[in-house]
Amino acid sequence: MYCFILCYPQTIEKTAVPVKILCILMLLLHKSSQQEVFNDKETLNPPANYKIGWMETLDDEKLISTITIPGTHESMALHGGPPVECQSWSLENQLKAGIQYFDLRVSLSGFELIVMHGPIYQHTTLSGVLITIRKFLSEFTTETVLVGVKPILPMKGKVQNLVENKIKNAQDIWIEPSVPRIGEVRGKIVFVQKNSFKLGIILSETDKRDDYKVTNVKVKEEKIKKHLEEAANQCRTGTALSLSYSSSTSLGTYMLIWILPNGLAKQINPWLYKHLAKEFKKNPKPCFWIIAMDFPGFNLIQQVIKFNT
Repeated sequence: MYCFILCYPQTIEKTAVPVKILCILMLLLHKSSQQEVFNDKETLNPPANYKIGWMETLDDEKLISTITIPGTHESMALHGGPPVECQSWSLENQLKAGIQYFDLRVSLSGFELIVMHGPIYQHTTLSGVLITIRKFLSEFTTETVLVGVKPILPMKGKVQNLVENKIKNAQDIWIEPSVPRIGEVRGKIVFVQKNSFKLGIILSETDKRDDYKVTNVKVKEEKIKKHLEEAANQCRTGTALSLSYSSSTSLGTYMLIWILPNGLAKQINPWLYKHLAKEFKKNPKPCFWIIAMDFPGFNLIQQVIKFNT
């Protein structure tokens, strides 16, 4: 407790030189540690020895429903200000960091399928997203990338037909409801079914209605814990594919002071990292399938990936 008070920024200037240095180092380490599990910067700075392509070591015969995959919620929500933004890394950087599930909200504008967050256009199209993912997979051919498309207004009823026309006869996109083995989808995009979008693997979301609305962080953490337990139970059978979210916002609740996705992720991501680190020590290790996060840092993503080792 003494060190915490002593190292509080306003008190550093009053301390002796050696203690000042120690305090500054402690503050920098604390900030660095937080950034490793939470990230709101555009730049990706992985370790020098980091190797892209974590699926390379997975057994080809392993069902994709029996692994744990790091994902992002509202993956392209990079524009619109703090109430709207859920990520800071570009799609390319998310892929390089190990994210391999992407949550897209897609609408129709003219003849183009565009990516949105609510009413805010995210300056990209579904075609643009697919081009970027295909480029990644052409370089890292051992990988597979999962994509969830949620049609939204206006004219959301037309989204699926337009997607089907866009990917017609594509050999590098899995649209079957059956669960593939890793070897069947290396170098491919795998669609997963979300809500009214019926292309790809059937998905079970552990979150219930309005679970993303948060007025108490501790309550949210308990919900995430419960959802991960549910996902682990499903994952053991290899028959159900689960999606769990750690994302949240206080918008739409009765809170007088809004805590936006960025602020909540800054609190939740360190807890999630510690919880997953504890789960990782179990024998046998659980699997959770997809964990979709807001503003994940590099170390949090790698902790999710570790469940596959």
